[in-house]
Amino acid sequence: FASADSRTKPNLVALTPRALRLDDHPRDDLAFHLLELARVFEHPRDFDIIHSHIGHLAFPFSRLTGASTLHTLHGRLDLPDTFPIFRHFRDEPLVSISHAQRRPFKGLGVTWAGTVYHGLPLAKYPFSPAEGSYLAFLGRISPEKRPDLAIALAKRVGIKLKIAAKVDPVDQVYFDRDIKPLLDHPLIEFIGEISDDAKPDFLSGARAFVFPIDWPEPFGLVMIEALACGTPVIARGCGSVPEVVLDGRTGFVVDTLEEMEGTVKAVDRIDRAECRRDVVRRFSVERMV
Repeated sequence: FASADSRTKPNLVALTPRALRLDDHPRDDLAFHLLELARVFEHPRDFDIIHSHIGHLAFPFSRLTGASTLHTLHGRLDLPDTFPIFRHFRDEPLVSISHAQRRPFKGLGVTWAGTVYHGLPLAKYPFSPAEGSYLAFLGRISPEKRPDLAIALAKRVGIKLKIAAKVDPVDQVYFDRDIKPLLDHPLIEFIGEISDDAKPDFLSGARAFVFPIDWPEPFGLVMIEALACGTPVIARGCGSVPEVVLDGRTGFVVDTLEEMEGTVKAVDRIDRAECRRDVVRRFSVERMV
């Protein structure tokens, strides 16, 4: 049950022609999610198990229909306003995508079925043994992703930084006010959003991937995309980062800009082949399944 542009082997029940994020027209996202849930839970006996990725929106549906449902949570869980609903539906089995993600729920009495890390289709991320020539930033331009720190790092170490990132409407003011003025520098190249197909070449060509986040990251898929290509990760130790990056082996887990600067100089000590091996061990699609 997804958008019509999804690719899947089972039968696809499409609720929208395109993924909602790719549709620029004004819309009510909640209406589409509720329709999707209705289409699923109107036939609870047709499925051995319903695996929901929509979060707490699905809780009333699964309880009232009695359907066997498993809920994988993908977002941050440290927002107190959501605690009452998770406490009320504490019998619903939950899956976290990192151990760090579930920490705010300590004491809520919710039912954890387990933690399952994300997995990548590794054939789409070919390994590159050669060290690249630039620092890479990939993701969203937003305050919690701290692109300003990546820019400051590049200027400090004198290495080119390539920024492949989208600017969501909610972050446009932040981009125009705080980030755009920092881009007028010979070491900084702002590429904008790139496609999934372009990611491997972009990440493979980097000396290191910089992930200077300032929020409780639930997982950070882009970290394992970089590691799959053999590119070490330099990341601030927020949220899931210490679980994903093996400090000193597949990258460096740091706190300050000064520490980030020191790790750039030491990144050539990281074995790019070990970065790939760790993704194969822990973050493949097969491991996830």
